[in-house]
Amino acid sequence: MKKYVCEFIGTAVLVLFGCGSAAIAGQTLGTLGIALAFGLSIVAMAYVIGNISGCHINPAVSLAMLINKKMTVKDFIGYVISQVLGAIFGIAILYAIMACSGLDVGVQGLGANGFNSASSVGLNMVGAILVEVVLTFVFIYTILGVTSDDKKSSVAGIVIGLTLAFVHIMGIPLTGTSVNPARSLAPALFLGGEALKQVWVFILAPFVGSAIAAVVYKFLNKEESK
Repeated sequence: MKKYVCEFIGTAVLVLFGCGSAAIAGQTLGTLGIALAFGLSIVAMAYVIGNISGCHINPAVSLAMLINKKMTVKDFIGYVISQVLGAIFGIAILYAIMACSGLDVGVQGLGANGFNSASSVGLNMVGAILVEVVLTFVFIYTILGVTSDDKKSSVAGIVIGLTLAFVHIMGIPLTGTSVNPARSLAPALFLGGEALKQVWVFILAPFVGSAIAAVVYKFLNKEESK
């Protein structure tokens, strides 16, 4: 249970501070500031819960670990449930903070992802799927590489956090950047409407990108693993 509790806490922190930065101070922080909020959340959590749960805090990461036989099906299910509940809890806290401050959630949003009119550049659905698959592939491929060698363990959290930040730098103007189904589902559930109608893209595409990254990494590194 300790692993599941850690995944719950880690995902809640990621969503609260990442989506919170976008919703509350997005215009002030800009793309770089929001990207760093997501990335630094990963860095902080990696060095707190990494030794207990591995600090996945993302169903797409857990899927890659499952494909590469680094976790069991039972743990995968437990991780995903914990991550989704943690994301919902994080958004609930953000919602409460915004309500207490007088901010209009309908205007400010909750850091939800989107395409067409919800995209800053008007990216369509096909483009959103492509972007999320590619960004997730890069993110997951980096995670698999940096966590495969014990010699890199001391810097793994920093590398993963910075990678999440740099995929956000490109992705925020396009889709708001998901690469994490739990992070996308939670705000969509609270906002409803168009965000909820479009959220399937931000659940499906990260899983596809993750699966591709896991298979490619496994193929290219199979001799090294032996």
